[in-house]
Amino acid sequence: MRIVVVDDNAMNITVVQEMLKRAGYWDVRAAASGMELFAMLGLEENGAEPAEGIPTPDVDLILLDMMMPRIDGIAACQAIQASERLRDIPVIMVTAIGDSKKLAEALDAGAIDYVTKPINRIELLARIRVALRLKQEKDWHRERDRRIREELQLAKEVQSAALPPKLEESGIVIDAIYQPSEELSGDLYAWNRIDEHRYGIAVIDAMGHGISSSLVCMFIASVLRDAMVTKVEPVLVMEELNRRALQLQFADQLIQYYFTALYMVVDLQRGTVEYVNAGHPPGLLVRAGGQGTEEPLSGGGMAVGLFEGVTFQKQVVEVQPGDQLLLFTDGLLELVSGPEEGRLEMLMERMAGAVRTSGSLHELLLSEDGPRPDDCCLVQIGIR
Repeated sequence: MRIVVVDDNAMNITVVQEMLKRAGYWDVRAAASGMELFAMLGLEENGAEPAEGIPTPDVDLILLDMMMPRIDGIAACQAIQASERLRDIPVIMVTAIGDSKKLAEALDAGAIDYVTKPINRIELLARIRVALRLKQEKDWHRERDRRIREELQLAKEVQSAALPPKLEESGIVIDAIYQPSEELSGDLYAWNRIDEHRYGIAVIDAMGHGISSSLVCMFIASVLRDAMVTKVEPVLVMEELNRRALQLQFADQLIQYYFTALYMVVDLQRGTVEYVNAGHPPGLLVRAGGQGTEEPLSGGGMAVGLFEGVTFQKQVVEVQPGDQLLLFTDGLLELVSGPEEGRLEMLMERMAGAVRTSGSLHELLLSEDGPRPDDCCLVQIGIR
């Protein structure tokens, strides 16, 4: 443990150092002024952080005299608290002043405790032990938070890597916009070429967002990848997703994760789209031609993972070259202001307008600034 004793009186420093060494604290450094303390901590003369970042000093505790020339203890404590790399270092104020207002000012400046002169050795050592335990706990939490951030970043990269890249072939183009509200997302999209003329495409939104829903999404992605190839038909794929989702077991029986989904099979040879909507926002079909030729993909049923034996209804629409299909999650509705009951219609109007003017929806979503309240996922399918 490294302790720094700051006092403009050399005798006071000697006394405190001797107390600490007899108690087993051998790594004790001294600073005769606030300026020396700033130099030791890597701060500028005015207490500001230097322009270039420097590492956090190896200091576990500061015993800081309140009354010093030029830079007193309160000003020094305020500078330490203003520094992001130093604010976790505990400061115990040492003072001969009995003024409760000054002591309150010192605590408000960031000191965690104080001792009064003449220093009582037993009291000082007890307060130091408490402060060092607090420092150890803060260091442990900071290290744990660092590891969690690294693991979340890795999980985010793994989740993004599991998403399919843009597909561009002679008869179809499939692309997606994917913007999590946090590091990890509860939204998922997937597509797969079934045969020479057919493509399976899905958009899924798991309950909630964050770590738990992202794990559910990764499970769904593995099931969906297999179901697209082996089941093919939209109803059969959705039934398989529901069966596998109900197999998820949780220690807390009150927790049941479910998700909404829209799965479709685009058949370029027949010019049809067969789809099943399981509690998901309706997709949008923007017909080739002038304004007003967009059609919501109507029909919907129960979300996936809630009940056994759910019946899913298949819908069929015809498509032709130049048509655009837009599938999205409900996070996009948060980007539209106004009454909740009218948001879906307004969003579809904006999406259809963006498709007709620029052919892309990236600008529509990226124009929104600030944090998003929910994950956003949008899949754009162009029929050539």
